[in-house]
Amino acid sequence: MSEPRVHDVVGIGLGPFNLGLAALLDGAPEDVDAAFLERDAEFAWHEGMLIEGTTLEVPFLADLVTLADPTSPHSYLNYLRETGRIYEFYFYETFQIPRREYNDYLRWVVDRLDACRFEREVTEVRWDDREEWYAVTARNPDTGDRFEYRAENLALGIGSRPHVPEHLRGHPTEDVFHTARYRGSRERVVEADTVTVVGSGQSAAEVFQDLLERQPDHGYRLDWLTRSDGFFPMEYSKLGLQHFTPEYERYVYDLPQAVKDDLIPNQDLLYKGIDPETSAEIYDLLYRRSVGGRDPDVGLFAMTEVRDIEAVNDAYALDCHQWQAEESFVHESEVVILGTGYERPIPAFLEPLEDAIDWDEQGRFGVTEDHRLAVDAPGDVFLQNAEVHTHGVGVPDLGLGCYRNAKFVNRLVGREVYPDDVDTVFQDFSVAQFLDHAPNASRAEGSETPPTPTQDD
Repeated sequence: MSEPRVHDVVGIGLGPFNLGLAALLDGAPEDVDAAFLERDAEFAWHEGMLIEGTTLEVPFLADLVTLADPTSPHSYLNYLRETGRIYEFYFYETFQIPRREYNDYLRWVVDRLDACRFEREVTEVRWDDREEWYAVTARNPDTGDRFEYRAENLALGIGSRPHVPEHLRGHPTEDVFHTARYRGSRERVVEADTVTVVGSGQSAAEVFQDLLERQPDHGYRLDWLTRSDGFFPMEYSKLGLQHFTPEYERYVYDLPQAVKDDLIPNQDLLYKGIDPETSAEIYDLLYRRSVGGRDPDVGLFAMTEVRDIEAVNDAYALDCHQWQAEESFVHESEVVILGTGYERPIPAFLEPLEDAIDWDEQGRFGVTEDHRLAVDAPGDVFLQNAEVHTHGVGVPDLGLGCYRNAKFVNRLVGREVYPDDVDTVFQDFSVAQFLDHAPNASRAEGSETPPTPTQDD
């Protein structure tokens, strides 16, 4: 089957970022013909981590549209109005909303848009030189039916996938699995005698907290291991959060790639640590469990790498190495839950475009300042969360996703439909920016102003 018309843009993948693009396009005065393809049968956002009590780590204003267009009918506040929850939220008095409600909001927006196509797994994308459009081939994963789409531009938003290091693979998935599968596997977990969580990011912390709360009813031993220096909180100060702004993103983009490759991996606590509230709740629960000299039957151990997992009788032996003291030990557990992060591999369906893509020295996408794939084809490929290496740690941020989508819409329409936000923070990141704002500062004698970066349109 094919859609004979040529779409202005076809989105591949339907997570919050491409859904936000669809919502902003729906609110543009100009008619933009768009289709967004998703391989799943229905919308679901991190379903395995929709644990009761967990919240978004950003304020509700970082919904799909508000930071670009507060009047949009697809805003979170309008969702509350339309679903009869506006007064309940008024008295809730909290900026961080329940994660389950955010998922419900996203599904509400999906139902309001005509551009979403489910059960469409993209298998190939190529550029047709003769017709000058992208030819997108998709299939229904269940029936095998094929679909063909034509597009002048693409929006690549396939998201990330759970990462399990190779040396920890090969075990029954009901016993050793990624945190992304936790909610669907919880009944099996609480039946075990021993449970171990590996990793110290927010997902691992939320799983550990949920299991800690359920522990008295089931009686399992619960351990938490991480190779990180400690169970440290995510940076959440107001000045620290200004790293998630257009200004900081532009500053990072202008840095030499070698500097970025050194900088970005060392900014983990800007986005990979534990939410301070989650950390506090875990500690308070442990404190209450220890009243009267009781043992919570819990272990927390940092600076420890799990080098291997081996099946032993009815459990698994974890080969552990405390790297600071250079001591090794074996830790046994019936269930192992891996909070080992996510990865963003290059999708196989881009293979026909491989020779046209500008790759960097490490085989990563070349990216323009305005988040487009550097590709030798007239049609744009808008990137959604595939450019951390060029734009920095703010790329996965939901709020900056709205800013990015506003730029995409403006480019598709050919004029400024949504404002291009500038000067949004109280601090400066580049020397040139500081000199513009500080009348008592000037460039040092003999120092040259770096050239302004250029990009191909």
